[in-house]
Amino acid sequence: MEVRDNCKGGAAKEWFFQDGDDAVKINCSVSVTAYYGADPHRMGDVLEGILSEGDNVQSLVPFGHGDYRRKLVSYYRGHESNPLGAQAPEPAELSDRGQTLSWDSMRDKSPGRVIGEPEEWLLPQDPPVSRYLREPEAATVAGIRDRYGTVFRLELHTGYYRMFKDEKTKNL
Repeated sequence: MEVRDNCKGGAAKEWFFQDGDDAVKINCSVSVTAYYGADPHRMGDVLEGILSEGDNVQSLVPFGHGDYRRKLVSYYRGHESNPLGAQAPEPAELSDRGQTLSWDSMRDKSPGRVIGEPEEWLLPQDPPVSRYLREPEAATVAGIRDRYGTVFRLELHTGYYRMFKDEKTKNL
């Protein structure tokens, strides 16, 4: 698991009216990335479990069933063809409400189609402005893949604090 927490000042030009700085004095966000292993022969069952949890109204998991996602489970169980089309790359990602779940491609063995190691944290450790945590520190994506066969990566990102230049504060 990896946590990246960062606060930065606003200085960028506005997106639509490029006539000055943005209205933000400070903006804080946190990203959490968790890595999981799974047996590649059980991908359909793993995805079904995640989607079933997402169907629960009280769940924090945003990935529920839908027509495409049912076909995705069936594809990984070997019952259907690629839900994106015969010539399309293997589906290996779901995104919803600020969360992204991605996994190693099982059938498309292109080098860029597997979960890689986390990128190096380039900002200095400077709490409370920036903070980086990796637990366990010695764990690697390659180690997870060696142990389980395939890797899932769950990415969560949210803003949690913003102060505008007019001194109005907004906890997000």
